[in-house]
Amino acid sequence: MALLRVLTYGDERLYGRSKPVERMTADLRQQIADMAETMYAAKGAGLAAPQVGIAQRLFVLDVDQMEENDHSKKPGQLRVFVNAEIVWTSEEDSPYVEGCLSLPGVEAEVHRAARIRVRYRNEQWEPCEEEVDGLLARVIQHEVDHLDGILFVDRLGFAKRQALAAQLRRLRNERETIVVPADLMPK
Repeated sequence: MALLRVLTYGDERLYGRSKPVERMTADLRQQIADMAETMYAAKGAGLAAPQVGIAQRLFVLDVDQMEENDHSKKPGQLRVFVNAEIVWTSEEDSPYVEGCLSLPGVEAEVHRAARIRVRYRNEQWEPCEEEVDGLLARVIQHEVDHLDGILFVDRLGFAKRQALAAQLRRLRNERETIVVPADLMPK
């Protein structure tokens, strides 16, 4: 397995729509393993393929060990979503302060649907559909946005974006990628 470079705000590869995955292959399985290793090392709840420069409709997530407002992430249960699409959202929404590995140090309250139904293929290429809520629903929506070239800051109103303008400008100007140091790897 290998740590991947996470693209940061301002990198044009974050803004395109990803292409569907055609089939499960050995290369794709390796990509999933590398993405999971990178997500855990960076202490993220999810990681989408576009965030590592791959324009495929694929993401990994793990929210089982993540407590409300606790970002001390420990590996729990990895979930793999291939060609995920949200097929239903509740009218009820809920706010939550989100961050993103591609926007290091930037956080803002985002309103998202409280419940969703998602259709996808898992790592065994089996078709799945499930209704989820809470943090899992939020992370799935955040990662599906990445597959469509949308960052969480794109979901903010004008005033909230203006409040983050200096941080976003700094990230855009740096246009560097972040490599997770080996010493942050889970043991």
